[in-house]
Amino acid sequence: MRKRNIILLLIGLLMTQIATAQNSRQNTQKVLKNYTDSLTILRQQLDAALQKNDSLQKELSDGRYYRLFAPPTFYHSGANKSLSLSPEMGDEVMDAIDKAMMNIYLRRPDLVRNTETRLQNTGSVREDVNQEVKTKPNFWQFKFDGSLQVIQNYVSDNWYKGGESNYSGLGIVTLELNYNDKDRYTWENKLEMKLGFLTSPSDTVHKVKATNDLLRFTTKLGLQASKKWYYSLQLLAYTQFAKSFKANDPFVYSAFMSPFDLNIGLGMEYKLKALNGKLTGTLNFLPLAYNFRYMSRSELLYFYGMEGKHALHELGAQFTGDIKWMLTDNLMWKSRLYAYTAYHRSLIEWENQFEFKVTKYISANLFLYPRFDDSEIIDDDGTYWQFLEYCSLGLSYSF
Repeated sequence: MRKRNIILLLIGLLMTQIATAQNSRQNTQKVLKNYTDSLTILRQQLDAALQKNDSLQKELSDGRYYRLFAPPTFYHSGANKSLSLSPEMGDEVMDAIDKAMMNIYLRRPDLVRNTETRLQNTGSVREDVNQEVKTKPNFWQFKFDGSLQVIQNYVSDNWYKGGESNYSGLGIVTLELNYNDKDRYTWENKLEMKLGFLTSPSDTVHKVKATNDLLRFTTKLGLQASKKWYYSLQLLAYTQFAKSFKANDPFVYSAFMSPFDLNIGLGMEYKLKALNGKLTGTLNFLPLAYNFRYMSRSELLYFYGMEGKHALHELGAQFTGDIKWMLTDNLMWKSRLYAYTAYHRSLIEWENQFEFKVTKYISANLFLYPRFDDSEIIDDDGTYWQFLEYCSLGLSYSF
């Protein structure tokens, strides 16, 4: 009996273990099925998200959504649809974007800082912006400035105040060729040419007289010492084109190569730039200067303090200042101050030109030119000071 009970107990325990194993197996299969189903659902969600992302990228690539993410700009299409009695509809996406932009225009106009018209005037990106630049930098710069003024004055013989008819003209050409490597070296070259004529019926000796006559060449070589200072070597040479006379006087007071001055100076140059670039120029301090003066006409030696000598050699000091000041958009002041001393004589020239641009090709000029030279014969007033002034209106061109 006891053996029978033990056998039955063992059979019951075995059946219990078998049932537990079957239940555990079923639970494991159920967990595996649930996990597999969850992976399938997640994959389906990822596929749907990828398809949606591809769709969004395709839509964004056509530029229709750019207005929503760019800085707020006033576009015409939204305003035209809102104000038009029969607006053209059709593109649902563009209609929604225009509606959203109009909401910004009406609720936050302070955020809108640009307009579609301004963007159109600016233009698109240049096609060659990414092309490789193969040309070498050009350190040379050429400048041209020319003007021509002609004045005609008619006075009838019976004019109650008297006077006489005359014609006058003045031509000015300035050429510049400058080198600057933006690092250490500069080389500036300037050629200035001025020639003016005047007719006067009361002058029975001369039909035409020169009124303004200059031929001047300046070259400067600079070596940078600091940001605005340069070691400077300057050569200045000047004379005139034609003979100069006084009314009803046949005597020649100056002519080509009479006199001719050549000046070489060594010193320091300061590059001037102020008032947001409106005031520019150079100040050249040359404590070591050599001046050579030549006179081809023997009859002029006495008037220029060169008795008996056609050539004069001097050592001295020199200062040259050239500035340009844009006083307004149409008015410019050009000034040149030249001072030279050989310790026994002094020369100061201060040229001032006020140029007013009437149009691109028409300008008015006022020229003021005080000059001091104690090497020449003193005048009847007992002064070495001289003065030249003229005012003109005429054609001008520069580049």
